[in-house]
Amino acid sequence: MTCAFTLDHYRELLAAAGAGGYRFATFDTPPGPGDLLLRHDVDLSLDAALRMAELEADAGATATYFLMTESVFYNLASTEGVAALARLRELGHRVGLHAVYPTATLDERFDPVVAWHNPDPEYMTAPTAGATNVMQDGWFDPPTYRSDSNQRWRSGCPHEELSAGAFAWLQLLTHPEIWVYPGSTMGETMRALLDAERERRLEQLAEDRIDLT
Repeated sequence: MTCAFTLDHYRELLAAAGAGGYRFATFDTPPGPGDLLLRHDVDLSLDAALRMAELEADAGATATYFLMTESVFYNLASTEGVAALARLRELGHRVGLHAVYPTATLDERFDPVVAWHNPDPEYMTAPTAGATNVMQDGWFDPPTYRSDSNQRWRSGCPHEELSAGAFAWLQLLTHPEIWVYPGSTMGETMRALLDAERERRLEQLAEDRIDLT
């Protein structure tokens, strides 16, 4: 394994979890021994989220996707936003709120679970009224948590530990755009995302009968 941030390696992570005897769990109840909580904070791209969700469904995995209502990068009320929500549900995944502090307003689109966007320490692990905060006590513990934030594993890629069943349980946070778009650094990956976004926007302009000549 190369441990590259690619969909091929993400599929290998899921296979490693299977080899280690883990079962895919959600945030309905605190994790127990052998649970693997797949968590995706969707900061930038609904398209990337759907591509990862399709891969997971094909692999028999269930994940929780945290979507933003205050994103400057996508709009859940748009046609594509509504379609993305429906497709995630259709694939069997859960949908939580990726909230911007201090607002955590849940509606019928979301399960009662919240992940703060870029949280500060003073509220990161505090319980949230009416919902589970994924970083609160019972769902979060540093030894059983791994994150790919800014395209860096803080404690190394977890595939070997997953395969060996070394975690009592694990909350695994990944950001779909890091895995879908190519790049050996976060900067390269973000530029690849922007290139893809440009092509998508040109297609949308043409569909809106904008003269691009």
